[in-house]
Amino acid sequence: MYQKFDRARISYQGSLMKTAERETKRRYGIANFERRTYRRFPIRLPIEYYPADSPINHTGQVLDASQGGLQILFPERVEIGQNLNLKLFFSSQSELNTIEALVEVVWIRTQFDEGEKHYRSGVRFVNISPEDMGKLKNFSASFL
Repeated sequence: MYQKFDRARISYQGSLMKTAERETKRRYGIANFERRTYRRFPIRLPIEYYPADSPINHTGQVLDASQGGLQILFPERVEIGQNLNLKLFFSSQSELNTIEALVEVVWIRTQFDEGEKHYRSGVRFVNISPEDMGKLKNFSASFL
């Protein structure tokens, strides 16, 4: 095995310069690489949702969003793999906008807040119109 060296310039008083060699240290540890395809932005926005096979709507709250999906706080348990029709509400330039999409639940965490049970879940977009995706991109640009 050989040792790696790099050269460093060390400055002294005046114009006298000296080049010194020092051993570079190997770095060990775990690299933390971001696995997300899209950057998330934190928001708190209301949603209406209903299971794809039911006409009864419920309300929830979006906690963060990206072009790939949303993190949502649901008041009731949803199932991984379940498809939901979703309507997201937000205001932009003094007008109310909505984004409609079909999403799939990909993960769930139970959360207790002030004695209430909520379900923090991640959903990915299964079907969203190009127009609604454009609205989401424009809205998210103001956060990044």
